[in-house]
Amino acid sequence: MQRVFVTGMGVVSSLGLGHEEFWDAIVHGRTGFSPIEGFGTEGLDRSVAGEVRDFHARDFLSHAEARRMGRCSAFSLAAARMAVQEAALAPSHLKGERTSVIVGTTMGEADVIGELEHAWIHRGADAVRTARMPMYGTTLLPIHLARAFGARGMVQTLPAACAAGNYAIAFAADLIREGRADVVITGASELLQQHQFAGFVRLGAVAPERCQPFDKNRKGIIIGEGSAILVLESEAHAVRRNATALAEVGGSGLACDAHHITRPHPDGEGSLRAMREAIARSGVSADDIDFVNAHGTGTQANDKIESQVIGEVFGGRDIPVSSLKSMLGHCMGAASALEAVSCVMTVQTGVFPPTMSYETPDPECDVNLVANRAARGKADIVLNNSLAFGGYDAVVAFARPGVLPEMPRPILQ
Repeated sequence: MQRVFVTGMGVVSSLGLGHEEFWDAIVHGRTGFSPIEGFGTEGLDRSVAGEVRDFHARDFLSHAEARRMGRCSAFSLAAARMAVQEAALAPSHLKGERTSVIVGTTMGEADVIGELEHAWIHRGADAVRTARMPMYGTTLLPIHLARAFGARGMVQTLPAACAAGNYAIAFAADLIREGRADVVITGASELLQQHQFAGFVRLGAVAPERCQPFDKNRKGIIIGEGSAILVLESEAHAVRRNATALAEVGGSGLACDAHHITRPHPDGEGSLRAMREAIARSGVSADDIDFVNAHGTGTQANDKIESQVIGEVFGGRDIPVSSLKSMLGHCMGAASALEAVSCVMTVQTGVFPPTMSYETPDPECDVNLVANRAARGKADIVLNNSLAFGGYDAVVAFARPGVLPEMPRPILQ
């Protein structure tokens, strides 16, 4: 059994490129919402999203790499290169069977198949670009990363809805704990896509222009996109090369509501179990948790149920709670990976990110919200909640190195 440390992080987001720029925007309460430029929104009554701007694949990828992969994969590889650079990992540290790649997503490169279908329908089969066909598929995201770094360990895509990032991180940490890898490149990526956006608008889940988690007058999500990749290392591997540990990955809790495809269980059964398991597998009690990064989508049902669950887990204690989706939007499969980066930064700095656009308290969301301005406090152990469609519930703890009293237990132990 090995402890697992985060030694590098990379970010592509509507709030900036690189985790320093990303974190600076969060701490200062900036939002990444703007009118969509990547596709038309004619016929829809919503047109705002957390779209990544000023990203140029050739800044991070070679010409050959950029030609053979879609935008979602380019997000992943760019973020991975940032993370590997921060971790100061040499090619010799990554090549071989002891490095694995685990990446989460919801839809991956689904925009590519949409493009091919559009060409076929409107211009005929001869208009389908065969060079684009190998770019399609959720399986490609980790393969591109493995190829770039020479990783020959386990390669896996986890399409676990909006909890995909936490699922990937939890699985990656267990690979290291169980001695099956020394280094795992992990995280998640998601692309803003036209049919995805139209679908959520038709569901009535999208807010007009801002996301207001836990506010009484909240109107829904703002959809976002981006990628966050973390380098996880075993303690032995990190010590051997004198690496800097940014945070320790604590226990994880995975559960399912088994209730409804879009609505959380009214008693929050899955999320309650996931939170309690993450705490227990970290070897601590609820009293030891200092902050909760909430799933906090800005929808009526999700925020209400999550508030109830937080109250039940912490026995009414005023633990600070916040939601990055008020600034970043809901980045679907990439959401909890981006939020994991924020959790690591909270552990490092003692800064709790704000929940922006909060105006009217909701009696049914009785949480100690960090509202509109960042706060400071003890942040030795924090929880990252991801409570997704279909009841995919995943919670991961992050801790300051040296704080956890015992080795976090693997999920399947």
